Amino acid sequence: MRLRPSLFALLSVMLAAATATALDNQNRTDLDAADLARVTRVTAPTVAFDKPEAFEAKQAGAATVDVRLDSNAFSLPSANLDFEGQQQFLLGNGIFRKDWVSAPSSTQASDGLGPLFNARACQSCHIKDGRGHAPMGPDDSATSLLVRISVEPTPEQAEAISEGRLTAAPDTIYGGQIQDGAVAGLPPEARIRFTYEPVILALAGDESIELRRPKLELVDPGYGPFADTLRFSARVSPPMIGLGLVEAIAREDILAKADPDDADGDGISGRANWSLDADGERRLGLFGWKAAQPSIIQQTAHAFAGDMGLSTPILPDHYGDCTAAQTACRALPHGAQPQFGAEEVPGDLLDLVAFYSRNLAVPARRDIDDRDVLAGKALFYASGCTSCHTPKYVTRRDAGHPAQQFQLIWPYSDFLLHDMGPDLADAHTEGLAAGSEWRTPPLWGIGLSQLVDPQASFLHDGRARTLLEAVLWHGGEAQAARDAVIGMSPAERAQLVRFLESL
Repeated sequence: MRLRPSLFALLSVMLAAATATALDNQNRTDLDAADLARVTRVTAPTVAFDKPEAFEAKQAGAATVDVRLDSNAFSLPSANLDFEGQQQFLLGNGIFRKDWVSAPSSTQASDGLGPLFNARACQSCHIKDGRGHAPMGPDDSATSLLVRISVEPTPEQAEAISEGRLTAAPDTIYGGQIQDGAVAGLPPEARIRFTYEPVILALAGDESIELRRPKLELVDPGYGPFADTLRFSARVSPPMIGLGLVEAIAREDILAKADPDDADGDGISGRANWSLDADGERRLGLFGWKAAQPSIIQQTAHAFAGDMGLSTPILPDHYGDCTAAQTACRALPHGAQPQFGAEEVPGDLLDLVAFYSRNLAVPARRDIDDRDVLAGKALFYASGCTSCHTPKYVTRRDAGHPAQQFQLIWPYSDFLLHDMGPDLADAHTEGLAAGSEWRTPPLWGIGLSQLVDPQASFLHDGRARTLLEAVLWHGGEAQAARDAVIGMSPAERAQLVRFLESL
């Protein structure tokens, strides 16, 4: 396989920098010297693209499952779960799928929905445990997409955000998220309306592509006019696979890649986001489009609260994102039942959903020895994509569950914040993340997204209908990589997409 000289030169520089980063990271507290040397060796970026790397097909290590080429491809438990773990997974799956209802209800331990909400079940947003999609047009529903909102923080709120005690300053009436659903007798907060403007982009090789620029509107406000200064940000539901393995990555390995001031001058300035966990400890953010949550259980509790209005031991308010100004909402009954616990989702149920979320399996790679896939992988590296989409890690030896311990995994992410340029920016900030900054999303499983749900779309707001469209919206720190893709021949772009489809 031959690369054009310019791409080969870029590849050589990028690999040298990445290798230096890997060798500099000597801070793993869970490894002895022999293990550290072994991990450094196996996670170093490849320099050969004529054949697959060792263990590359098993992109989640021993947790990888054989691929199912149907809509259940993302719904299987990790392959290395023991019998007890499989039973916990099935129980968590039942809670993840069940529809919650408004209180009071004769359905024991399933009431408490809302009163304001976005969905009745976790599965409604994370369709078949995969990614959501943006509305196709102004009359389409936004079930698997939500809208975060905020206002300019006060000095006290700004201090709380900087310390990780607050992710954003909520609107005094509408809170931190628009709920477009409500129980009977209560108006929803708004209707989410999407329209699109076509954007024609010329590509090398006498090709062009039509992208779509979304326009988000909040219409029919249920609790008075929106503030003129309201900031908002659309977010499609991310896929659920591999989350426990992400949580098991050594924080040292992630922070070793952070370069907030671009000290090495490569134009890539990955930054960490930080927040407080349920115990009040400052932790590295890993989950969500802005890396605002430090753990799966905390991310799960926030989803219960914000998306379904359900209380948990971590977020015990029975009314979720319903504000004090929404008095009719707070006057309605909640679903907490003393015989089950103080919250609508007691701790044991929250733990089961978190366990399920940790152990949704990553499918095996396909066609890893295909000539076009290997050529596309070389182009992925040569274009600089791995500057943010770090291919591989070895998880901690002391990870919380044996299924995630000491696994060679291939998520293709650095889990840091990057400035993606003005086209992907909005005014909403989250924690330390600016409006143009987004966490690098993992790419494993991305080629199966539209098999799981044919409507699945890409990027944080779902604007991209294809993988190529997603790449071509990149800007900011990824501008050089995007420009390299624009400059590829049609055959090379097809090879790049073939590689992404194999993940």
